[in-house]
Amino acid sequence: MRRFLALGTAGLWLVAWCVSGIARADELRVVTSGGLAAAFASLAPDFERRTGHRVIVERGPSMGTTPNAVPQRLARGEPIDVVIMVGYALGDLATAGKLVPGSRVDLARSLIGAAVRQGAPHADVSTVDGLKAALLAARSVAYSDSASGVYIEKELFKRLGIEERMAGKARRVPAEPVGEVVARGDAELGFQQISELKPVHGLELLGPIPDEVQSVTIFSAGIVATSRHPAASRELIDFLASPAATTAIGESGMEPIVRK
Repeated sequence: MRRFLALGTAGLWLVAWCVSGIARADELRVVTSGGLAAAFASLAPDFERRTGHRVIVERGPSMGTTPNAVPQRLARGEPIDVVIMVGYALGDLATAGKLVPGSRVDLARSLIGAAVRQGAPHADVSTVDGLKAALLAARSVAYSDSASGVYIEKELFKRLGIEERMAGKARRVPAEPVGEVVARGDAELGFQQISELKPVHGLELLGPIPDEVQSVTIFSAGIVATSRHPAASRELIDFLASPAATTAIGESGMEPIVRK
């Protein structure tokens, strides 16, 4: 009888432990900008297996006024737990009180790349002179409405001395991957973060723009101040900044920043 009761007690404890484990599993809502989207898509299932948490992910630009941009989503009060985006834009959100203080973690460095439609001639963009020539020769140029595009429009053209000559044929692409615009033939030459160009089918990457005129973007993660699951959100960010995430981030075209 005692043995039966002991087994019964153990069974009840096991059931209670399982139930409590299920109760601890949270559903995290994450919005990531395109830069880290490919890496996050491959990492999220691993995080779910390790922790039991469920991740629901959506994409949105780090800045801008399009409805799905991260600042616009937070302004509407969308129930978001974690945002992954351009570091300086995330810093603006932290200053505005939109993030849990001290929750920012830098995850990766990203370079701007150039791409053409599959089968199109390959311009040499590995030197400043080659990049300038490619821009002037292209009939149409597209760039993003996020960090890389802001840099190209506000700084790169000026540094190359071609700002006026690019005005009639270069355009910013809102709320759509630049690679898709180039792949379907709506632009001859496209510029965006390499990690955002690599996943697009029908596209050929020319490489990063030269170091002399390159702009390195830091991508970071932070916990939204209104998150309903701050502890699980911290688990996710710690995982993304751990050695377990370096391979996926590197393969996506970014340089991982691993915390020691």
